[in-house]
Amino acid sequence: MQALNFPKFSFRFKNSENKVSIFDPIRKKFVILQPEEWVRQHCVLYLIKEKGYPKSLINVEKELTINALKKRYDIVVFNPDGSIHIIVECKSTKISVDQTTFDQIAQYNLTLNASYLMVTNGLNHYYCQMDFENERYQFLKDIPDYK
Repeated sequence: MQALNFPKFSFRFKNSENKVSIFDPIRKKFVILQPEEWVRQHCVLYLIKEKGYPKSLINVEKELTINALKKRYDIVVFNPDGSIHIIVECKSTKISVDQTTFDQIAQYNLTLNASYLMVTNGLNHYYCQMDFENERYQFLKDIPDYK
């Protein structure tokens, strides 16, 4: 797999029926290693090891309904009170992060009301803080550490 613009992390892999799987510490199981999953697992470890978020507040690959359509978010980080702190949208390195990607995560956020958004393709990371009062977002250098 391609080197990503994240710190170096150690992963657990397994090979079965000519398919490589990577261990997801949130779902506590091995999942097929696809390009987007490679980015997602780096992002999960970034949130845990670099930003200090507890695993218990992180959720991966869950379904939500938006305008009667079923969608899946990549990563959500909750606040201790159960509200949503961060939504992360992960893309394969082959997909450039553009306005369409931001529109997708903004659409999810109409339902989820997260304070922060992160969009990454593993090479480029974009972070935003929501300004609900003025219905816009402000770009940041990084997402905040867990307090």
